[in-house]
Amino acid sequence: MKLPVQASAEGLDAAFVGVPLDTGTSNRPGARFGPRQIRAESAMVRRYNASTGAAPFDSLRVADIGDVNVNLYNLPDSCRLIRESFQKIVASGCVPLTLGGDHTITYPILQAVVAKHGPVGLVHVDAHTDTGDTALGEKIYHGTPFRRCVEEGLLDCSRVVQIGIRGSSYEPDPYKYCRDQGFRVVPAEECWRKSLAPLMGEVRTQMGDKPAYISFDIDGLDPAYAPGTGTPEIAGLTPAQALEIIRGCKGLNIVGCDLVEVAPAYDVSGNTALLGANLLFEMLCVLPGVKT
Repeated sequence: MKLPVQASAEGLDAAFVGVPLDTGTSNRPGARFGPRQIRAESAMVRRYNASTGAAPFDSLRVADIGDVNVNLYNLPDSCRLIRESFQKIVASGCVPLTLGGDHTITYPILQAVVAKHGPVGLVHVDAHTDTGDTALGEKIYHGTPFRRCVEEGLLDCSRVVQIGIRGSSYEPDPYKYCRDQGFRVVPAEECWRKSLAPLMGEVRTQMGDKPAYISFDIDGLDPAYAPGTGTPEIAGLTPAQALEIIRGCKGLNIVGCDLVEVAPAYDVSGNTALLGANLLFEMLCVLPGVKT
């Protein structure tokens, strides 16, 4: 976005930060290159949001603070490094906007965010619930972050909504765990051929004024729009619906956001990363304190 680069989040209201990790992927790797490609495509993003009137760069001090150092050979150690990095970001009073990386990263990010703000509400856009327990005997990978978050009390489960969920499953009722925790699950079928503005009105009521976090997996979008991802599922959301979801978060007490699972190798056009860059800009535009 042609933003200044800083070595830390000190003095910033919001910061873009990359987490180039894909050790937690279960299908196609490559999301470690997401931050690099999203940054490249973000050169097309301009200063003002003409649709909403938001002027984020006139309202907030924003910079790019580079990438978190991760251990590509040790996923639990990477989670430690991510958590410690984000603890420093959050402690400075800065709202992190994270460029992933696979969805594993949301778990240590939320550990850091919740240490300051307490349990958060969650607006989670994804094709998958990411509430699995283990895979190949491992409890940490991109299919388990939100179960780990529940177990550690990081989520205010009465204020969790998961939108765009779809695809085949290993179980006859794959959403049972989520609903048992009190999550609201909105399958993709409930989103087809309609505006999501009414849904987001309900979500704003559900979230209230307590801290909330946005986690957006690019595979929540249909692979016709976003093929550059590791675990694509057919019949997903449209870019217009993605904008409705993010813009519908305006007014929430947002304490962090992430955009994950962009894997550029599977989209030579760059459009998936371009979508990611624009969705991150939209998240910036709905942060508290952004004027129109």
